[in-house]
Formats: sequence, structure tokens, C-alpha cells
Amino acid sequence: MENILIEATSRTPYVNFDSNKGLLEIKGRAIPENALGFFQPLIYDWLDEYLENPQDETTVNIELEYFNTSSSLWISKLFKKVALIPTLDKKVIVNWYYMDEDNFEEGKDYEEISNLPFNMIKA
Repeated sequence: MENILIEATSRTPYVNFDSNKGLLEIKGRAIPENALGFFQPLIYDWLDEYLENPQDETTVNIELEYFNTSSSLWISKLFKKVALIPTLDKKVIVNWYYMDEDNFEEGKDYEEISNLPFNMIKA
């Protein structure tokens, strides 16, 4: 399976999805004009394929300084899919990097939605 590496722009985040390392990273700002077009290939194409044969340990690093409502919905979908990995007897580590109290609370909301433990890390 091919890895995904997308450089950040002023509207879209840096993305590094590496199946060999079991690494999913999203960093920066997520305010794409077309959230569906940006996130769907990551979550419904790449992640679905990864879930067929995930690494023994998958690390998810999210460091978003800002994201809009439509991106938030896609991030929620990402965590719901990542939450399937433990059902395959594999380990998931989620690192949520937060900049402020609002960002911290957003991470806690995703933690609750996904039922995965998050490492809350002050960026």
C-alpha cells in the first residue's frame, strides 16, 4: 500500500500516513474549501485499506492549531475508524497536541467519541 505525504498549505494540514511505520500524522490548519475532497481519500480509501492489515502498533499524532466544522466531522470519522484497530488485537497510541484550553477540550471530545485513551500533550 502506498504511503501518503501531503505538505501543508495555508488551508490544509501536513499529512503523513505511513503504513510501514503504523503512523498517522496530521498537523497544521484544516480549513480546506473542499473537506470531502481532502479527507475522503485519507479516511475512506487509505485508512480502510490500512485496517485490512494494520501494524501491531499504530501511532496517531494530531497537532491541529485550527480546524473548521467540516474538518472536525472528518476528524471524528478518522477516530471512529482508528478505534477499530484494537478490535483486531492491535495497539493504538493517540497523541493529541493542544495549543490552548479549547483545543484541549476538543481532544477530550474525540477521546470520548472514540473510546481510545489520548495522550494530551501541550504543544
